[in-house]
Amino acid sequence: MIRIETLPNGLRIATDAMSSLETAAIGLWVNVGARHETQDQNGIAHFLEHMAFKGTARRSALQIASEIEDVGGYLNAYTSNESTAYYARVLKADVPLALDVIADITLNPAFETREIEIERGVILQEIGQMLDTPDDVVFEWLQETAFPSQPLGRSILGTSERVGAFDANDLKRFVGAHYHPGQMILSAAGAVDHDAIVAQAKALFGHLEARPVSPFEPAKFSGGERREIEDLEQVHLAFAFEAESWHSKDLHVAQTWAGAMGGGMSSRLFQKLREEHGMCYTVDAQAGAHEDTGLITVYAGTSAEQVGDLARYTMDELKRSAEDLTEAEVARIRAQRRAGLLMGLEGPWARTQHMARMLALYGKVPQMGEMVAEIDAVTLDRVKTYAGNLAMGGKMAMAVYGQAEATPSVEELRERLAH
Repeated sequence: MIRIETLPNGLRIATDAMSSLETAAIGLWVNVGARHETQDQNGIAHFLEHMAFKGTARRSALQIASEIEDVGGYLNAYTSNESTAYYARVLKADVPLALDVIADITLNPAFETREIEIERGVILQEIGQMLDTPDDVVFEWLQETAFPSQPLGRSILGTSERVGAFDANDLKRFVGAHYHPGQMILSAAGAVDHDAIVAQAKALFGHLEARPVSPFEPAKFSGGERREIEDLEQVHLAFAFEAESWHSKDLHVAQTWAGAMGGGMSSRLFQKLREEHGMCYTVDAQAGAHEDTGLITVYAGTSAEQVGDLARYTMDELKRSAEDLTEAEVARIRAQRRAGLLMGLEGPWARTQHMARMLALYGKVPQMGEMVAEIDAVTLDRVKTYAGNLAMGGKMAMAVYGQAEATPSVEELRERLAH
């Protein structure tokens, strides 16, 4: 059963006790991410996430890791555009320990100079690894092309130049500006006791002062093209269209259409590009959402000789869906999404993350039946209308990496899609 409580200072706590389990997941979500950074701060939210594990006033880096691992647990974190999460998986008896460690690393990071330099090197290696992975870097460029000169268009990892310049004062200023209880959600699921977690949370977080929620710069989709010529085995090609935010009534429509286009082996793009023409090994379409906007993305990797045809066939399939998408296709995606939701929320970690996201976005955790009903309410007519509006819309972003000389321009492809 899901229980939600808010402390006087604004910290929200959500628990979902699963009586049959002996394990639990618990995490602290701070609703601050890369899009809350200034240009000079690009990468600092991610840097801060790394530094949380490098020592506090009470624990060394080794103690942080060993206290959780000594009891068989798992401790980790991640940074996205709109949030940063610190979480653990532990046995039932070790939930208080996990919560204590999470509170310690988020509220009391030491920011020692030596540890900053060590972790700076780690992050620079992470950036280098990403830049050596073509299907990762092409999405970085796609995001930048879709939202140029905006926080949402900048890399979550930051640039080597910016990461190379951060010091302890920069990190402390970012924490001081953004890490406060109104931005925080404590979420736990599995073998958990709601009242015990609330009592411990009051002791650990109750002293924090309430402050206004951190704003972010609204996103503006611009579109355009980035083409990088490189002698690679494949050409990596990605397209993006502005899509629905988390708050749009058409979010489920967009996700259903993306699933029909490239959500599995039965999808239209998989059947056309891989099964019929053998042009690619991987093709994928997704609809991702943010607070105020979203992106539908399409990705494939192919040869230099076939990239032109692949790009044109992709546009033709996207356009054709507005005309002849079938009820069977929409029903299949509804079934996939319904099953994915229900299967995905069977474990404590998924439930923990889900509750935190829902609270951050909507201020509540919707009932399972309500979420399934929203999926089932997507009709064929709504999806076809959505596809037609997307095809006739004005802007598209494209990023292409490899031996990409034969790739049609984004203007040519946009024209092909619309006519």
